[in-house]
Amino acid sequence: MDIKVDCSKAFVDTSLLKEKAEECMEILWKGEYPYTGWVSYPLGITDKESELSLLIERIKSVASVIQNKCRLFIVIGIGGSYLGARAAYEALGKREGYPELLFAGNNLSTTYHKEILSQLYEKDTCICVISKSGTTTESSIAFSILKEALIEKYGENEAYKRIFAVTDEDEGILLGECKLKGYTRFSIPKDIGGRYSVLTPVGLLPLAVSGFHIEELLLGAYECAISPLWDSNLTDYAITRKLLWDKGKKIEIFESYEPSFMCFSEWLKQLFGESEGKEGKGLFPASLSFTADLHSMGQYLQEGNQIFFETIMDLKSAKDDIWVNEEGSPFHGKTMNEVNRAAVSGVMNAHEKVGVPQVKIDIPFMEERILGQLFYFFMMTCGISGLMLSVNPFDQPGVEAYKEEMRKNLKG
Repeated sequence: MDIKVDCSKAFVDTSLLKEKAEECMEILWKGEYPYTGWVSYPLGITDKESELSLLIERIKSVASVIQNKCRLFIVIGIGGSYLGARAAYEALGKREGYPELLFAGNNLSTTYHKEILSQLYEKDTCICVISKSGTTTESSIAFSILKEALIEKYGENEAYKRIFAVTDEDEGILLGECKLKGYTRFSIPKDIGGRYSVLTPVGLLPLAVSGFHIEELLLGAYECAISPLWDSNLTDYAITRKLLWDKGKKIEIFESYEPSFMCFSEWLKQLFGESEGKEGKGLFPASLSFTADLHSMGQYLQEGNQIFFETIMDLKSAKDDIWVNEEGSPFHGKTMNEVNRAAVSGVMNAHEKVGVPQVKIDIPFMEERILGQLFYFFMMTCGISGLMLSVNPFDQPGVEAYKEEMRKNLKG
């Protein structure tokens, strides 16, 4: 394990709930709840003959076909169908020589999708639609529009060769269309829910197309899954979240000092918000991007209503650094990363002095294997945290309410 968890500035005693956290983790490993297939999913990566390893080879083969066809790969999906892939794409950084990823169907903005359409017409394009049923409003509309544009540009036969799908393996409108039109397709595992699906074809196909080493992602998840640290400090984060909830904290602010982590925070917001926000319970997940947001929210964090605590994703080193060489500058002889490091410790010290609880997740550097550890770590933490709150972290009954009201409006 390369990531480290530091709860020493959270002002709680994690030993109080150690046994309870381990019981919850055991429940997850036993698969006592539906949609917990993600827990053991990465274990097959070390066996070259396993179902997972064979799937990886097929994903890489299809990705190679896509890379030879296009310079732009448009991923259509919303929520768990795109956030994981986008989080990884932005955290790892675009790879030169591989298709660019754009993400559609995650909103209902005409302006946003007009820009994507213009990119489609300008560049050789393939599209990937990700939906279990094929009926989700945002992705269904985007797929319809982009599919029509693809047919207009390439003709029907060629367009269908440029459409790829990740959907349910047994049923649904999208599956039926795949069979009718001959789209290349991958299946979403039945025992893995959307917000836990980043390490399945949902996330792996787009990332393979854009040149990332998807085996390394799964290897990182495997390392986290089998780590003996789960019996010591990795469960401390889940315990800390529960103890702070019990002490009256209502908001968890995910913070990073790297803009490339902004979408990762969006993935975390869905993961924790949709998993825990039930029965009047659950920390509200928010996010801030430092140091920019210190100039808008720094005052509140320092002296405002302390209904929150902070979880800092602390990336220790940058791939490349920049020196400040100007004579007379107060930062002469320093690198930007050194100044950024000073900001991390300075902010934490200032907030500690006024009693803001803080958890720090240390990330030594960024690569696929480390990111795989992070994905698995947060998913496991979320599962344990939800069970400790006595809610089911794997369903989302409340999301149907707004959808039903929207359907009523469209009928009116």
